[in-house]
Amino acid sequence: MPYMIETFDAPGCAELRSRLRPEHLDYLEANKALLLACGAKLDDAGQSASGGLYLLAVESRDEAQAFIEADPFFRGKLFERVTVTRWRKAYLDGRNTLKEG
Repeated sequence: MPYMIETFDAPGCAELRSRLRPEHLDYLEANKALLLACGAKLDDAGQSASGGLYLLAVESRDEAQAFIEADPFFRGKLFERVTVTRWRKAYLDGRNTLKEG
């Protein structure tokens, strides 16, 4: 069963986010086999990020927690708060995955 991780940046951490971003992107690339989707949450103007959303193909909460705790953003203390929630994939890329089995 996939997991959804939502992260919330600590206030005033835009510079920290920018500094950690290259290492964060390398981490995502190295772990792309686990990613159903992920990306930053942006303001309405699309200019500044305030956290992120990850959809992971892992089997347990412990695996999801270990994934986010290894992320350079987490290790660098960018996040004020992180939630990990089990997720049921129903539609992905316009396809009803519940009908697929």
